[in-house]
Amino acid sequence: MRILGREDVAAALDGLDAAVLDAVRTAYLLHGQGRSEVPFSGFLRPPGTSGSRVISLPAYLGGDEPVMGLKWISSFPANVDRGLQRAASVQILNDLDTGYPTAVLEASQVSASRTAASAALAARALHGDRPVRTLGLIGCGTINRRVLDFLALTHPELRTVTLQDAVPGRAETLAARLSTERPELRYAAGGLDEVLRADTVSLATTDSTYWLDLTAHPDRPAHQVVLHLSLRDLDTASVLGAYNVVDDTDHALREGTSLHRAEQQAGHRRFVDAEIAAVLAEGEAPVTDRTVVFSPFGLGILDLAVAQAVLKAAVREGIGAEVEGFDPGRHPVTAALAGGAV
Repeated sequence: MRILGREDVAAALDGLDAAVLDAVRTAYLLHGQGRSEVPFSGFLRPPGTSGSRVISLPAYLGGDEPVMGLKWISSFPANVDRGLQRAASVQILNDLDTGYPTAVLEASQVSASRTAASAALAARALHGDRPVRTLGLIGCGTINRRVLDFLALTHPELRTVTLQDAVPGRAETLAARLSTERPELRYAAGGLDEVLRADTVSLATTDSTYWLDLTAHPDRPAHQVVLHLSLRDLDTASVLGAYNVVDDTDHALREGTSLHRAEQQAGHRRFVDAEIAAVLAEGEAPVTDRTVVFSPFGLGILDLAVAQAVLKAAVREGIGAEVEGFDPGRHPVTAALAGGAV
């Protein structure tokens, strides 16, 4: 079994963003064709840790290079106050013939990359031919940092990024860092009204209080696309007034997401207008005057697709370590029979 630690995964991901975008797009299209298995995610919430959870995402992805495995990811928001990353993740890949584990990856970077890539793909598909010159980032953590990387690929016309965070100083700190890393763009920390005037807005917060009412910000541009990555920021009025696109309807309307809450209030789910696989397959942006909101629950097939791309790059570059002892060994009876013993 190949083991890829944090630095191994970082090395394998270096220069791989275009391949990650392609892997995520292919995974969505295969899912839309019914060539995947995505059981509901399991949620474990430790007692006494408000807002913290560990999630298991088993999945199978078909296609030319089928893959199956499990993502095990924790999200402990209090880590941020300790100077730690909020999320930690491990990805296991299994052999399709024997079921034996073939690889284990430190997967927080895989998870962030697949989330950001899915957001950028959705933004490109949902805007269609309309240019995206302004981006608003609400939440200045790892996810939105990666969202910018992928949106810069899908929207090379991007010029200005406005940042906002509930923690004082975080937006200014990230803006200063980004101005060094990507000096071709302009950055500014701003208030909520300023951020919500962008062509595309990405919501990646640790909030779960349905705090944002889009209708209270009337100066937002026409044809705005909101990437609702943290799933529990928008209030019910915002959801019901939007053109809603999800990755999978059954997955997105559960576990207290904003869309789940809207379904409970409305008594139906007709406010879900499309799934992203269909939009990608059709190749045309939705025709609507409403704000378009993309709410991806985060399907395990995306983690499989990106982990597979990382693993292939690692093998090609000789990154990581091969270790023994993670298979159960030979069956004693069948091994004896195979050897001719009675």
